[in-house]
Amino acid sequence: MRRYAANLGMLWSSLPLLERIEAAARAGFRAVEMHFPYDVVPGKLRDSIEQHELTLLGINSPPGNLAAGELGLAAVPGREADFIESMRVAFNYCRESGAQALHIMGGNTSGFPRKACLETFRSNILRAADLAESRDIQLLLEPLNEARHPYYFYHHVDELAEILHWIRHPRLEIQFDTYHVGMEANAVSEVLRRNWSMIGHIQIAAVPDRSEPDSGDVDIGKVLREAESLGYAGWIGCEYQPGGSVEEGLSWRQDARFAETV
Repeated sequence: MRRYAANLGMLWSSLPLLERIEAAARAGFRAVEMHFPYDVVPGKLRDSIEQHELTLLGINSPPGNLAAGELGLAAVPGREADFIESMRVAFNYCRESGAQALHIMGGNTSGFPRKACLETFRSNILRAADLAESRDIQLLLEPLNEARHPYYFYHHVDELAEILHWIRHPRLEIQFDTYHVGMEANAVSEVLRRNWSMIGHIQIAAVPDRSEPDSGDVDIGKVLREAESLGYAGWIGCEYQPGGSVEEGLSWRQDARFAETV
């Protein structure tokens, strides 16, 4: 059986975060992941996770000023001090909430020279990776597709893998999202296979509408079978936008080898 985790940034998003945790447990999920939980006291989040016997896989790093178009700070020149402060906040939140991984957001870098962004990213990420090493936190980085995020620092898995090979730190891995990858490449399974050694977590959603994973242009079952053939046994994050109610849309699990036990 496969282990699927509910992404509470997308599922039950109309509910307060603590109620989303309860809804995920009620729906049979045994793990959750989140976008930006920072408005909730981490101890309360941890209590809710433990009360419902769930695992908190990971959260995103603070995005900066979303209203101003920021989406992370790791590659943004001149914001190094803000990035380090965001890492302090994120690592403290991971520790107090029990989150196992942190997705570091690269940021929108329009208007900055690529070389300057690369150097900023390398310096910032190495500092974050050293901090993560001492705290036993997994660090994930994820390409976001160009159609939806045209100014994001990286759009392609191959591109990000090349950057991470250049940085060379064992704490860094790629978060492979079938939606973002499928928006950039037709052969999603081939992209996964080509970069397998760098992939630390998989998320699923349909392409191109980011809906339930049993629809769309990409055969997600094929992608998951490919990952399993390569040795993947980790959680699979369900980061999709429900077409209707979350509960009605969960029928996709009937043919997805969904496991309600850890």
